[in-house]
Amino acid sequence: MSVKGTLIPIGGNEDKGIEQSEIYTLEYIQEGILSRVVRESGGKEALIVVIPTASSIPNEVSENYLQAFGKLGCKNVHIMDIRNRAEAEDPLHLDLMKKADCVMFSGGDQSKIVQYIGGTLLHKIIQKRYEKDKFVIAGTSAGAMCMSQEMIKGGGIKEAFTKGAVLMGEGMGFLPNLIIDSHFIRRGRFGRLAEAVARFPKLIGIGLAEDTGLVIKNCNIVEVIGSGMVILFDPRKLKHNNQAMVENGTPMSLNNLKTHILANGDRFDIKKKKLKISPHHIKVIESQTL
Repeated sequence: MSVKGTLIPIGGNEDKGIEQSEIYTLEYIQEGILSRVVRESGGKEALIVVIPTASSIPNEVSENYLQAFGKLGCKNVHIMDIRNRAEAEDPLHLDLMKKADCVMFSGGDQSKIVQYIGGTLLHKIIQKRYEKDKFVIAGTSAGAMCMSQEMIKGGGIKEAFTKGAVLMGEGMGFLPNLIIDSHFIRRGRFGRLAEAVARFPKLIGIGLAEDTGLVIKNCNIVEVIGSGMVILFDPRKLKHNNQAMVENGTPMSLNNLKTHILANGDRFDIKKKKLKISPHHIKVIESQTL
């Protein structure tokens, strides 16, 4: 898949789907990572469209984005809060997306993004812009997870690495070769991402810590940004995988699941399966909060 656009999935650090407390923990994006989004989009004059569809508090989230981008000197920022599929077909929304340099999806519930936008004219315009133009698709937490073709919909950590603990569904399809999980370290999501790649062993699993993101060029070259870490599961040379054989609720076993721990500046070539580790003295510039 050859594309001209750039993807920037971010691990987030808001509580997803907890309406009554989400507002108090909505430190949803970091200044350094957000400034990288702006740079990739063409600078302060870029037309940026924020879609808070995943959030249960879209007004608060939208205001936070406007303030955050405003601190970086951006004045051409628009909110597009899609709450049903008809709104995703609105000619005004479609026209705005055709002119945009960047679209950014907020955190919340990734299934809402797919439910209200997936397969609509708006989705098709975003996909076409991503393939044909120097267009940026960014997203934090749920906005990052929805980027993959095979999307993690949910699943807790109580069941750990047991079959059926992770819920999967169709995502937005911007990344056909990866599965993304967010809040990976703090919420202990090792087991659910491991099961996800066991179910789809031709796909690479990406676990994003909070305050951490990726810049993905040509749907292949991956650069780590932010102050945290990225856990990468590469199942493509598994020697044993009993996921298909055991019953739901039963522990699974994998053998030869290649795992990498990456940090700021590290790079990964998905197709060639090659890592490029940055010098240990690299300065972390994407770690400050707004």
